[in-house]
Amino acid sequence: MKELNLQANNMIDLFPKQVFKAYDIRGLIEGELSVDLAYRIGRAYGVLLHGLFKDLDNKSVVVGQDMRKSSPQYASEVIRGLNDEGLNVTDVGLVSTPLFNFACTNYPEHAAGIMVTASHNPAEYNGFKMTLRDGTPIGRDNGMSTIRDLAENNEWKQPMTGTVANKEVLQDYLNKILTLVKPEEIKPLKIVIDAGNGMAAVTFVELLKRLPVQAEYLFLEPDGNFPNHEANPLKIETLTTLQEKVKEVGADFGFALDGDADRLGLVDENGKVVEASFVGALIGLEVLRVNPGIYMLYDLRSSKIVRDVWEEQGAKTGMCPVGHALIKKMMKEVNAFFTSELSLHMYFHEMHDVESTDLALLLFLKLVSSTGKKMSELTDPLNKYFHSGEINFHVENKDLILANLREKYADGKTVKLDGFYVEYPTWWFNVRGSNTEPVLRLNLEANTKSEMEEKLAEVKKIIEQ
Repeated sequence: MKELNLQANNMIDLFPKQVFKAYDIRGLIEGELSVDLAYRIGRAYGVLLHGLFKDLDNKSVVVGQDMRKSSPQYASEVIRGLNDEGLNVTDVGLVSTPLFNFACTNYPEHAAGIMVTASHNPAEYNGFKMTLRDGTPIGRDNGMSTIRDLAENNEWKQPMTGTVANKEVLQDYLNKILTLVKPEEIKPLKIVIDAGNGMAAVTFVELLKRLPVQAEYLFLEPDGNFPNHEANPLKIETLTTLQEKVKEVGADFGFALDGDADRLGLVDENGKVVEASFVGALIGLEVLRVNPGIYMLYDLRSSKIVRDVWEEQGAKTGMCPVGHALIKKMMKEVNAFFTSELSLHMYFHEMHDVESTDLALLLFLKLVSSTGKKMSELTDPLNKYFHSGEINFHVENKDLILANLREKYADGKTVKLDGFYVEYPTWWFNVRGSNTEPVLRLNLEANTKSEMEEKLAEVKKIIEQ
């Protein structure tokens, strides 16, 4: 990859409104993001925080970053912008998103935080995630438009001053999750972890040193160029090396992380990739076993098996929309204890309604230890329905197509949550629009393969017309 000129586009001629997404800020390093924009974002976030909180004099804003080459300069400019708004900063350095969120939510002296990361996106991207002290992220309808408008206007009061202090939060984080799953609950097991050259190295190595687990690592060294494969376990093709290594060493299972280590992929002892719905279903079952009768959410694209197995064990369940900002907000509103998202994010109330892949790993280790079953023996019984997977359609008029679908399937049980969701006794589907592209995303599931194929063709015909 060629060296990136971070100073290029230092002063923004055409403001990149498109990088302000529904859940975070994310864009190309060349042509969209710049050190100047990073400074503006820092100042804009400072203005927003002054409006949200009246007790900032004795508090600070957490700033963290991932391993991308552009992250140190962007983080430095964010800090400068926050300081110029009179805010003190606690710099937690290189962190995973779960570790960053912990830093924001578990210290009373921290008011909020901003992390420089582009999550699972390829090397040419970077971005910014913002989180308040209760775990609520800044997103659509929750401050993002304010930050965008302030950054675009670029009109600031006279710079003030703020301090910068470094803080190490890893040990507190590990101590916290090891109170939720204790080392003595885990038997000697062998696993393979694919860190994807992302931020998993920051937490997982230290965590596994405390457990009776033999771990083999793939691509552990953080490298923002992602020299081995894209750090995105949702893409099955990125898991090939992990699958092979699990079989080669006879591991109990394999575990893969994305770039900022807030999403996970799972491979059973035979090297078979575990479907995303099954991942959430199993973690939820282990959470439920310790916390009976809790209310749990699953995103509306998930297989019905998630709802089935949770309710069989006494859980109360509900659907949620797609996207971490919307999910975290809903969890607080409905007092949900756990949420499974089909994008392989898992949210825990015990972690302030945010993701923790480290806790998810502990729960899988505990599940295999307590049941004495192989991972395939736990997942095979979940293979009950026939899911289409997510299918994308590039369309000209999303609203018209959604209206046609609502008219065609008006006799079904609908849910007004995210796009159009309709359910019949033996099948269901959801069609939702992308927040940033002229794209519709379809997920469909049926009790039999033949019905899935029949209904998929039927719905596709309406969309493609």
